[in-house]
Amino acid sequence: MGREELSLQPSFPSGYQDSRLKRFCTRNIVIILGFSCLMAVIALIAVGLTQNQSLPQNVKYGIVLDAGSSHTTLYIYMWPAEKENDTGVVTQIGECMVQGPGISKFAHKIHELNSYLSDCMQKAKELIPLAQHRQTPVYLGATAGMRLLRLENEYLADEVLDELTEILRGFPFDFQGARIISGKEEGAYGWITINYLLGKFTKKLRWLYPLGNESNSEETYGALDLGGASTQITFVLRNQTIESPDNALYFRLYGKDYNVYTNSFLCYGKDQALLKKLIKDSQVSNGTISDPCFNRGYSRIMNISDLTSSPCTKKDKPTLPFPKLQIHGTGNYQQCQKLVLKLFDNSDCPYSHCAFDKIFLPLPQPDEHFGAFSAYYYVMNFLNLTSDESLTQEEITDAMEKFCSQPWKDLKIHFGNVKEKYLSEYCFSGTYIITLLQGGYHFTPDFWKNIHFMEEIRHTDVGWTLGYMLNLTNMIPAEQPVSSPLPHSTYVSLMVLFSLILVAVIFIGLLIFHKPSYFQKDRV
Repeated sequence: MGREELSLQPSFPSGYQDSRLKRFCTRNIVIILGFSCLMAVIALIAVGLTQNQSLPQNVKYGIVLDAGSSHTTLYIYMWPAEKENDTGVVTQIGECMVQGPGISKFAHKIHELNSYLSDCMQKAKELIPLAQHRQTPVYLGATAGMRLLRLENEYLADEVLDELTEILRGFPFDFQGARIISGKEEGAYGWITINYLLGKFTKKLRWLYPLGNESNSEETYGALDLGGASTQITFVLRNQTIESPDNALYFRLYGKDYNVYTNSFLCYGKDQALLKKLIKDSQVSNGTISDPCFNRGYSRIMNISDLTSSPCTKKDKPTLPFPKLQIHGTGNYQQCQKLVLKLFDNSDCPYSHCAFDKIFLPLPQPDEHFGAFSAYYYVMNFLNLTSDESLTQEEITDAMEKFCSQPWKDLKIHFGNVKEKYLSEYCFSGTYIITLLQGGYHFTPDFWKNIHFMEEIRHTDVGWTLGYMLNLTNMIPAEQPVSSPLPHSTYVSLMVLFSLILVAVIFIGLLIFHKPSYFQKDRV
């Protein structure tokens, strides 16, 4: 009997083999598309990170020492190696007040200068990267205190500068020299500082105006600087000629030329002006004077030799029979102003318009604005006269009358933390500032609203040192910018290519999942 053989092969439904093949192909396509998508994303990220990686900061550093008549201050500046319109964009990154008096006071004890600058120079070493030390220039500029010492004894002035040169060469920086800058330079560099910080030279300084609030006005500010031994006035002339060539300076900054008037009045800083006034007063006294420029109840005894040791007072050659001068304060602003006004010689003027002492001074325009800094600010700020709101001349006069009339004992109670020397001289200093502007520069009462007392602008000190550094950067060649890893055209091409690949992969993937019939052929 025949037995029917049973097949051991599995039985598959119709079309099963084709279905397996389709799933296999679909899975491979998805894997390929997923891999391609991942690689495209990785390529985009890699190219973007490579091109936009942080480049080495290509910056320069500089140090300027402001050696004034009463103290020395060190300023540290930084600017990019690439320049804007041939002038570097400089910012202040640090400052340090040197402990001790001005360098002119070391004329007879130069051995004490050895440790004078050490603390502040150490601070500079810490702020500036070690790799940049040897390339960082250091400049020391001495102002009116050393100008007076040079007039008195040129040999001693040279000794002080020589000693400072040897000291500064011992630090790991690129020392460029110590010199006495002229009054014209001091005034002009202060003018540069103010207008640079106010954005008057260029409308787009990225570092200074990140929020786009730069000044839109192209008119520059004038500069009023007052120190202990000298005072400066500087501003640009509009449609006027400078009748005295000694008062003319020319600058080119950020691609533009400037014709600047400037003058420095040596011996008319507030400290020297006080000595000059006291000498005049002592000549009509018997050794005791009642001084309205000091508050009532204040007294001081001064050696006549201290009054006559300055070159600013020696020319008066007083012959006084007493060795000391005793001062008693009476505190009267109006009387003080009359005495101060005698310091300014407003006689014959050889020009169309003069300041005092026969010095040419063009009349500023009615809309001319001035920034007043250094002692202008410190004195008027103490007297609470630096408000952002414009004060009238009458309001300023009333405030001065009130302050000068206060008894000395009351001032010491209210301002016990202020050094007695400074506190005692605020009545004179405030009166002197007002009289200098009115009787010296002949500013009208309406012009007071155009005077702005300044200490800092955008966290940077107002003074001549920043302007000095800005001018010096014109002589520092711009370096080649650090280039990006890829040329711009290559970078754009690669980004477009990988973006297109990514879009194509995503598009194909969507077609597979939503319309698989586009990639599958039915069996017949």
